[in-house]
Amino acid sequence: MKKEILLCISFISMSLSYAQDITDALRYAKDDVQGTARYRGLSGAFGALGGDMSAITINPAGSSVFNDSHISISLSNQNNKTDSQYFNGKDNASDSNIDLNQIGAAFVFENRNLDSKWKKFTLGISYNKIEDYNNDWFAHGTNNNNSIGNYFLENANGLRLDEISAFQGESYADAYSDIGINFGNQNQQAFLGYESYILEPEINEDANTIYTSNIADGEYNQEYTYAATGYNGKFTINASTQYGENLFLGVNLNTHFINYERSTYLFEENNNTGSLINEVGFQNNLKTIGSGVSLQLGGILKIADNLRVGLSYDTPTWYTIEDETSQSIKTLSYDGITLEDETTFTNANINPRVINIYEQYKLQTPGKLTGSLAYVFGTRGLLSFDYSIKEYSNTKFRPTSDTYFSYQNNIINESLTAAATYKIGGEYKIKQFSLRGGYRLEESPYKDEKTVGDLTGYSLGLGYNFGKLKLDLTFDQWQRETNYQLYQVGLTDTTNLDSKNANITMSVSFNL
Repeated sequence: MKKEILLCISFISMSLSYAQDITDALRYAKDDVQGTARYRGLSGAFGALGGDMSAITINPAGSSVFNDSHISISLSNQNNKTDSQYFNGKDNASDSNIDLNQIGAAFVFENRNLDSKWKKFTLGISYNKIEDYNNDWFAHGTNNNNSIGNYFLENANGLRLDEISAFQGESYADAYSDIGINFGNQNQQAFLGYESYILEPEINEDANTIYTSNIADGEYNQEYTYAATGYNGKFTINASTQYGENLFLGVNLNTHFINYERSTYLFEENNNTGSLINEVGFQNNLKTIGSGVSLQLGGILKIADNLRVGLSYDTPTWYTIEDETSQSIKTLSYDGITLEDETTFTNANINPRVINIYEQYKLQTPGKLTGSLAYVFGTRGLLSFDYSIKEYSNTKFRPTSDTYFSYQNNIINESLTAAATYKIGGEYKIKQFSLRGGYRLEESPYKDEKTVGDLTGYSLGLGYNFGKLKLDLTFDQWQRETNYQLYQVGLTDTTNLDSKNANITMSVSFNL
């Protein structure tokens, strides 16, 4: 049995059609370098400053600001709180985790030729977490218009009955696998709806393509559970140089990796007159792994003793991604349904226990341009400002010649837009102590500014310099509202999510 299942999975991986959409594309297009406590203490406004291992991920020229070789490591305690509202229901959830979000080293090589304008050369290597996907939330409410039955109905209408149903004596696992191999994801959704008795064919013939729902109109009490884990991180190899006394130039070669898992469960019940199906439980699981590459170029110029400007460009990131999905559905009829063979149905449990392994695909996320300005008050403190722009509509699934990917790319182009990020931070030193604070605003990547709202955040930090060793501690928090759409078709209602992310980060760094 195990060998048969493995063979089935292997075959699906070569033949199954795509199921990716704009939500997946945007998830991996966003970047939020978490970084060192000092970096976070200034809300990431480090593009013209350098001298920090996480600042290098914004502007690669920043490593040449180090006077000595440098090592840092950072731990963060992240707490997510999500308030949800779905129709008349309000809920809240929270979760927290501790993780290593940064480690890196930069090695400075002085040029001993005093006549050369090339003062030093720096090599660095670092790991930074870009995004943390750990998030759990729950939503419930009474929907007066839309049932999960409409999800299966929209997937089924237009499809032949013999392409969404099991043959006589065929197991759910075999039928679900064969339908996925031969017809794709949409037919699998229709299969789950039909075999769980949600869908009713107009005529019980193989050629039938018209269906109705056995869930009658009325009120639907719905509960939706969302649980996700994973992260997006990158390893960076950095090289930079200082030319003269005022110019710093650098380049980063980045390798990215994605590890993401998500599970959603929708439960719906109704007591509507004429409804043959009264309860539905629909489970969906997704696992994604991916890798990618990108390049960064940057420079920092001291235009006066205390004034610095920075400019950096991030190329698009070119990802190669693989997805795995699994599904199950349960339905219940309170009064039972009499079938043609005079048996009575009261409940169904369709759990194929099959993993769909999708064909490997490409994703290109947009590039980013960052301009920075910083004013340094001698040894007393500094003020810094960063402005970044990213054109999210340039996000693309590849190959673009693929019909499905072309359709999704059109949706991305029509829905997403350029989004700017503003960061401002300051630091003030009192002997060995450093006091820090910052603010950032990240605009919505959506044209409607409602699907995903603007992100606002602030930070407060404290550092102590022991000489060779430095200890930094920062608290930062951001907040953003999102209208999360439950499904892409049918049950397209949204739940409003007010997400608040709070972090406490501690970094230890020392010069060699």
